Amino acid sequence: MITIFTPTYNRESTLLRLYKSLIAQTMHEFEWIIIDDGSEDNTENIVAEFSANDNPFEITYKKKANGGKHRAINDGVKLAKYNWFFCVDSDDYIIENAIELVLEWINSIKDDNSFAGVAGLRGYISKDEKIGEYPSNKKYSKCIDATNLQRRKYQLLGDKAEIYRTEIMIKYPFPEFEGENFLSEAVVWDSIAKAGYKLRWYNNIIYKCEYLPDGLTNSGINNVVKNFQGFSLYSMSKIATSGWLMKQSEIEIYLRVAKAKGLSPKVAAENIGLSYRKTYIPRLIGVGKRLVKKMK
Repeated sequence: MITIFTPTYNRESTLLRLYKSLIAQTMHEFEWIIIDDGSEDNTENIVAEFSANDNPFEITYKKKANGGKHRAINDGVKLAKYNWFFCVDSDDYIIENAIELVLEWINSIKDDNSFAGVAGLRGYISKDEKIGEYPSNKKYSKCIDATNLQRRKYQLLGDKAEIYRTEIMIKYPFPEFEGENFLSEAVVWDSIAKAGYKLRWYNNIIYKCEYLPDGLTNSGINNVVKNFQGFSLYSMSKIATSGWLMKQSEIEIYLRVAKAKGLSPKVAAENIGLSYRKTYIPRLIGVGKRLVKKMK
């Protein structure tokens, strides 16, 4: 059985589409947990209408003060009844046989504790096209076994639809910083990968989404500046696990955000455990980017 988890904030206009996609599933071996992250619209009444129907799955709804998706995930994991945790955002939906496919995938790895879970592809709602990348090599036409830190190596870039063991999610909760309401999910996925856990990545689109103008994906530099402690943790993880070239790029991005936060390069470097000397090349990269921008 699977726990489908949905964090939501002011998404009354899209929740019905997700609900209909769950009703339409070819298999209903799941529960649906909704954590309402302080919505100010009609979300609570809409979910009450869903719950009043004769549904083929259980719906659990909890409303909390706004604290961000990562806190909502931590709360959802605590409420989960089942062994597998599938986060489906409130402005997205899953295809009709998504749960059937996921259960099939789970059966292939459930007895192997080196796997933290399975994953499928995401596709755009507006067009029949996958999001991100999956290798064209015939060797990997069906699936790839890899950690989250090996995604670049195997051309598994872009957002994917991951389903994790609930016990792993309990073991690796999202860090919470007072006054901050955003933390990249990669912080936890990378921590799980560092512990040696793999995912089995499948070459099937099971999840449909769009990136709304007010969504987290489009929130930009202002969002990471407001959530600087979480961004620093994310940056330290990426810097520690990237190859040399990507490491320089990650440091340059961090220095740019730190500057927007009002930190000098020296203080920024100390903040993520680097010597000022190691920021020399990233600072040159930053100068080069600014020059190119001026020339355009």
